[in-house]
Amino acid sequence: MTTFAACGTSGSVAETQRLAARLAAQLTPGDVVCLYGQLGAGKTCFTKGLVAGLGGDADRVTSPTFVLMQVYEARLTVYHFDAYRLGSGQDLLDIGSDDILQGDGVSVIEWADRVADALSAQRIEVHLEAAGENERRIRIAGLGSHEAQCVTALAGDGMLSVC
Repeated sequence: MTTFAACGTSGSVAETQRLAARLAAQLTPGDVVCLYGQLGAGKTCFTKGLVAGLGGDADRVTSPTFVLMQVYEARLTVYHFDAYRLGSGQDLLDIGSDDILQGDGVSVIEWADRVADALSAQRIEVHLEAAGENERRIRIAGLGSHEAQCVTALAGDGMLSVC
């Protein structure tokens, strides 16, 4: 399988959201973006940037921890999952995610490590790590041909570098 990873550092919330918006420009129907990181790492912040980059209203984006999924209308519908309270991938499938993950929108999954057994091998993985109050270390990997091309575009425009 084709893979490509790029890394970088964001110095602000706005910069993290610009990076996410740039990724959003590469996304197509059926893409899955998996977000990894501790509490406060910037997963929901990144999602706001994705939604904005797809032409949606970033101000509507909230963490779906207690509802498990939020839906945002944009160029591509964004299905925003939060797997924090789920125990396994089967729990994600039990809420009907299989049709959504293969559908005509973009799926964003926070705490994707908790539902790894339900994820397609082809996906974009975004690892966020706090490196200060607003600074974040970011690693984005594309697993699959299209997904790797999405990440390659970010490295190609200087937002991230190959890692």
